[in-house]
Amino acid sequence: MEDHRILKHPILPIEEREDVLFTWNGEPLLAKKGEMISSALIANGINIFGHHHKDGSAQGIFCANGQCAKCTVIADGLAVKSCMTAVTPGMEIRSLEGLPELPDTAFIPKYPPLEKLEVDVLIIGGGPAGLSAAIELGKYNINTLLIDDKQALGGKLVLQTHKFFGSEEDSNAGMRGIEIGKLLALELQKYPSVQFWLNSTALFVFSDQKVGILKDGIYKLVTPHIILNAAGAREKFLRFPGNDLARIYGAGAFQTLVNRDLVRPTNRLFIIGGGNVGLIAGYHALQAGINVVGLAEAMPQCGGYKVHSDKLKRLGVPIYTSHTIINAAGKETVESITIAQIDSEFKPIPGTEKSFACDTLLIAVGLNSLSEFTQEAKEAGIQVFSAGDAQEIAEASSAMFNGKIAGLTIAKEYGKEEVEGIPSEWYAKAEVLKSHPGKIKDYQKDLPEQGVFPIIHCLQEIPCNPCTTVCPTNSIHTEDDGLMSLPVYSGNCIGCYKCVLICPGLAITLVDYRNDKEHPIVTIPYEVFNIPKTEGEEIELVDIDGNPLGFYPIIAVLDVKKSHTQLIKVQVPQTIAKRVASFRIQAKEISEPLSSPLISEKLPDEAMVCLCERVKVGDIRKLIKSGITNLNQIKAITRSGMGPCGAKTCENLILQLLREEGIPTENIVSNTLRPLFIEVPLEKFPDGD
Repeated sequence: MEDHRILKHPILPIEEREDVLFTWNGEPLLAKKGEMISSALIANGINIFGHHHKDGSAQGIFCANGQCAKCTVIADGLAVKSCMTAVTPGMEIRSLEGLPELPDTAFIPKYPPLEKLEVDVLIIGGGPAGLSAAIELGKYNINTLLIDDKQALGGKLVLQTHKFFGSEEDSNAGMRGIEIGKLLALELQKYPSVQFWLNSTALFVFSDQKVGILKDGIYKLVTPHIILNAAGAREKFLRFPGNDLARIYGAGAFQTLVNRDLVRPTNRLFIIGGGNVGLIAGYHALQAGINVVGLAEAMPQCGGYKVHSDKLKRLGVPIYTSHTIINAAGKETVESITIAQIDSEFKPIPGTEKSFACDTLLIAVGLNSLSEFTQEAKEAGIQVFSAGDAQEIAEASSAMFNGKIAGLTIAKEYGKEEVEGIPSEWYAKAEVLKSHPGKIKDYQKDLPEQGVFPIIHCLQEIPCNPCTTVCPTNSIHTEDDGLMSLPVYSGNCIGCYKCVLICPGLAITLVDYRNDKEHPIVTIPYEVFNIPKTEGEEIELVDIDGNPLGFYPIIAVLDVKKSHTQLIKVQVPQTIAKRVASFRIQAKEISEPLSSPLISEKLPDEAMVCLCERVKVGDIRKLIKSGITNLNQIKAITRSGMGPCGAKTCENLILQLLREEGIPTENIVSNTLRPLFIEVPLEKFPDGD
């Protein structure tokens, strides 16, 4: 079988890992030690993990976060979520064809006595918010337990190879997410009052004020005085004909494969969603050696930072704003997708359809806060706080900062007299860090025609300032000294490249007139050097929007290993020097649409709402039109929400349909959620508890 492992990456180290032998439907294959089953299968070119028992449709990974059940396989006779189950030597894995067989009922597990633990504070989630809060609590010696369901602390930080925005002082702006995650985890270990459990999932906050936790497959009960919900968010799904095909991923699943497990799951990727998550995933794909066919965004402009979308366009990825997906096509897996332009009412405009060949579709259309634990704690009468995406969807820089605020707030609430209170400027900065992108302005006009100086291609107001703090001559500052203000140059540049290297958006180039005023040298940052560029090679230079400026030879390549960045130098005519923003690396042919659009015979109402129980849009719409607005009644009739994912995917889609049919929010009766966060075998619960 073809090996889909990433053997070269510009940011991530490629380390030798021990091979583990397992079987897939009787065929011997190799995984890496500690690897999840799903990653091992995809690394071996296997993308279909089974077929649904209702309609025989192909099943494969979607979330890689244990939230859905599309990736279920049979491992050593038991049905397991392959994204959350590690391969063990000799493991016999087979595809799930239909319903799984029940295991031998004669098997009686033996468990140690049920562990019961009382703590001052329980933090659910070891991502940027949870870690930052735990560190603050550790400073005040508060007995704290932090739990996370992954193998390492850091949450989504461990998947982020790009440099972070925000403030260098408060959120390590200019540092890569993977580095920030390690930094926070190391800081946490300084405080003995904080313990952390990995591979540990909070199941429910019970009415007797105990929290059930499944740690390494063993059930435990924790009684906290205070809970901090920092569990993050789950990704939204999208309805369109063909949304039940295999090889449709959430952005988190894609980044888990390429950046955590170094597995290349696709050759031709198309992205739906132009927020920061989708834009960053596209950049990560290029770094993993994956062709990004295109990206479609329904709004007139991308919701993510302009520097992110600019970066993709400059490298050769087309972005289709005011476009939506019409359908995905393929026998069992995605083989092509069709998009179309939409009008002001978000209706597809006939005749604007374009189809593209691709083998994988990435859905990045937003997140829902994982607020269940907050609500459960309130109902149980436990004092509860929230931070990060569990409180409000924002960037990781914001999550770290409001995690600090939450930790200090809890310390004060717990009665630590030495806590004087939260500085007012913290709240102000927290608001700035979660700000949406602001105004887009023009380039700075008063730049010289001599010497050396930076060209700042960051034209949108976003919370970011590392270029101002790294400059040794203080030649870069923001317009009004605010974090959201645009950086401007005024000073005495010495050509040290520090601003070029630290910019999270790769949005600074350096123009040097000192040797030749008519043909200055432009220095461009480059982080995709797994697609190598060499001295003497001609590259197609482009402006901020990806418009071509001509082909010019590279005169030097500087490899700055500490920054995992290369500096590409070109000599160009003075007339274009200030316009050069980057260069194209992806061939135009990769993104060419098919000669004619592939219009699906399926109607929009044939799209799936509930993937677990195979419930279609039309089934739900029919009930709504008949007057049913109670989600529990819809669930009882269609079984939508009764599948393994527990309505985590379909509820949001059903709410969308209710809104489309003009149903006021106050007339909608919410779902009664199942009592456990994830499905758990009864054998995990010791007798009597």
